[in-house]
Amino acid sequence: MMKPSLQVRLSQHLALTPQLQQSIRLLQLSTLELHQEVGQMLEQNPFLEAEDELAASPYDTPPDRQAADRVADRAADNEGPSESAEAGDAATEIRAEEFGTTERDDWENGTEGDDFDGIRETPSAASAASSGEGDDMDAQDRRSSVGSLQDHLRSQALGMRLSDSDRAALNVLIESLDGDGYLADTLEDIAERLAEMFGIDPSDTHSEARVDLQERLNCALQWLQSLEPTGVGARNLGECIALQLKATPRCPARQLALRIAEQYLELLARRDMKRLTALTGADENQVRQAQVLIKACEPKPGRPFSLAESNIIVPDVIVRKTGRGLSVVLNPDVMPKLRINDLYAQAVRGQRGSPGSGQPGLSSRLQEARWFVKNIQQRFDTILRVSKAIVERQKAFFAHGAIAMKPLVLREIADELGLHESTISRVTTAKYMSTPQGTFELKYFFGSSLNTEAGGNASSTAVRALIQQFVSAEDAKKPLSDSQISDMLEEQGIQVARRTVAKYREALKIAPASLRRAI
Repeated sequence: MMKPSLQVRLSQHLALTPQLQQSIRLLQLSTLELHQEVGQMLEQNPFLEAEDELAASPYDTPPDRQAADRVADRAADNEGPSESAEAGDAATEIRAEEFGTTERDDWENGTEGDDFDGIRETPSAASAASSGEGDDMDAQDRRSSVGSLQDHLRSQALGMRLSDSDRAALNVLIESLDGDGYLADTLEDIAERLAEMFGIDPSDTHSEARVDLQERLNCALQWLQSLEPTGVGARNLGECIALQLKATPRCPARQLALRIAEQYLELLARRDMKRLTALTGADENQVRQAQVLIKACEPKPGRPFSLAESNIIVPDVIVRKTGRGLSVVLNPDVMPKLRINDLYAQAVRGQRGSPGSGQPGLSSRLQEARWFVKNIQQRFDTILRVSKAIVERQKAFFAHGAIAMKPLVLREIADELGLHESTISRVTTAKYMSTPQGTFELKYFFGSSLNTEAGGNASSTAVRALIQQFVSAEDAKKPLSDSQISDMLEEQGIQVARRTVAKYREALKIAPASLRRAI
């Protein structure tokens, strides 16, 4: 028979306090998400205020008791702890049915720009200043000056003489456009949804109401495709290019270009000159003239109206060249300027111990505000420390570009600063650095190591930069194969297998040699 007994055990475990949890959460937020979080906290916590708010006049200061009542009222309206705003990830569907490639950009020449591994095609802070635009117009002003694609189309539709039903059908199609200006759904799917909305039996496709609905949508599509920008409302890339070609002046090559866009666009993307000439009956010179017309078309007519945040990067850190070397500073425009409302804080302190004052609840909200201000400051301090360590390790990059990037892993920075590797990972994700070379995500400066013949190491980022240089300088009629690029890298003393070259080439969004060959 077992007898009950008492035992004392000593153990250690790590407990994450609410303050520490908040610090970790703020550290991993992007600039946009941080400002959303700050906005929520300003609304929910009466003790927190922005420094740019107008201070209350000392002559209007209410007595301590009235101030305490105001704090209590605001706190009652904002009960419950603040929660972090979660940024939703919008999945973007990319059409490529006409080319067998992965993006609409790739149809032009099988390559894209330098948008890879955190590089964004945005001007640096220095270049923005030199152009005179950086200080006069902020990101929000630039977006609002263009407006959305839907607003632009609806404003044109207002000038069209349409019945209420036809205008409604046109507006439905406008709302069905994706960010590139393509119809995201087929007319049949749209008609089916509208039929259910209006109580029409979806299975009865031959009913008078369903036929009328389909006809209205077909007409609305014609009206939509007549609007600016030309090519909007297309259902695939071939139709988008054909719409733009039809709007160009007549010339001998236009009819052939239209035929290629509607029937043989995939052959053009593959540079299959023999089949193109055989199927169209045109000679090589005529096909080249048609190709010039096709390449002048915009594969994404909605591009100028895109509001994607990825197109507008506000750097967290700014690196400038000075007489003493490199200066690394935080971008003051992204740092929230917060403070504790002294009036409310004094009122709470003055009412300590007063019966019915609700002091414990108000004190916790005051402490929450202080934690938040402290964690915001700590977030930017950590970003600055990590950025300075990165710049110190990658000085050659700021002098010579990506080709001089050195191998660097998160653990090296973590060990140097006495931080955990996961902290460095959070700091370098969705945080950007403006440099004389451009604007880059902090993660861009980290890269794996590749062996060299001299016994040293080369950064994978530098190798990708070399591959980009080789391809940029190649003969368009005889593009370099992956094996040839591997041999060229070996001549530079860098040992890279052909499969690794192919992987880096795909990361650079460079098409295979067969698709880069000029017609």
